Amino acid sequence: MHYDAEIPICKGMSEPIKRATKRPEEFTPPPHWTNPPVPEPRAVERGEDPDGLDPTRFGDWERNGIAIDF
Repeated sequence: MHYDAEIPICKGMSEPIKRATKRPEEFTPPPHWTNPPVPEPRAVERGEDPDGLDPTRFGDWERNGIAIDF
């Protein structure tokens, strides 16, 4: 293991604790760990908003020419 980082001394500790910063090179994942294929992205159809612009997309509502931020 690589011990590059040290945790500072806290009350009741005699010396800093060494902490591993990298995964050991001898690590091999267990056989049940697999990388499933990533699903293809699909297009999402967006319906029309009856009140106008969608506030989650543009950041604020607009009513009678006044932007209302939330």
